[in-house]
Amino acid sequence: MGEYGILKVRYLIINKGKEMKNRDGLENNNNWATPDYLYEELNAEFNFDFDPCPLNATFDGLTCEWGKSNFINPPYDRTNKPKFIQKAYDEWKKGKKCVLLLPSATGTKQFHELILPNAEIRFIKGRVAFKGVNTKGEYVTTKKGKHDSMIVIFNTINSNM
Repeated sequence: MGEYGILKVRYLIINKGKEMKNRDGLENNNNWATPDYLYEELNAEFNFDFDPCPLNATFDGLTCEWGKSNFINPPYDRTNKPKFIQKAYDEWKKGKKCVLLLPSATGTKQFHELILPNAEIRFIKGRVAFKGVNTKGEYVTTKKGKHDSMIVIFNTINSNM
């Protein structure tokens, strides 16, 4: 792929009613968006037909059936991110294509057991500059995440699996 930008981040906040805190102890906001050109670049390559984590979703992306080609930019909190990674893996095992934008957490059990042996991984150079409302209530367009990012592609199932 060429130069990466950032996707429109679409989140489904599963933990309704629970106040999530970021690592600085401030209220966490999972509603961040990024420039369209990364999403458009990925969509041109993978032709997405479903997003299980859209902003302001009226459905639960963890319990519904996914499309044939899915774009997943899950909430980055510790509760939901692993659930969406597992769901993407499970949908891929059904023969579906799943492309995730994730923090580059290469030391996790899921990375070593689900992602590394089964997916194509594309690391994004530099930090993704998300846009959205910060903890001061200001709309910002240059908010960089606290993690490096990677694109994880569950694309084709190996015949020996």
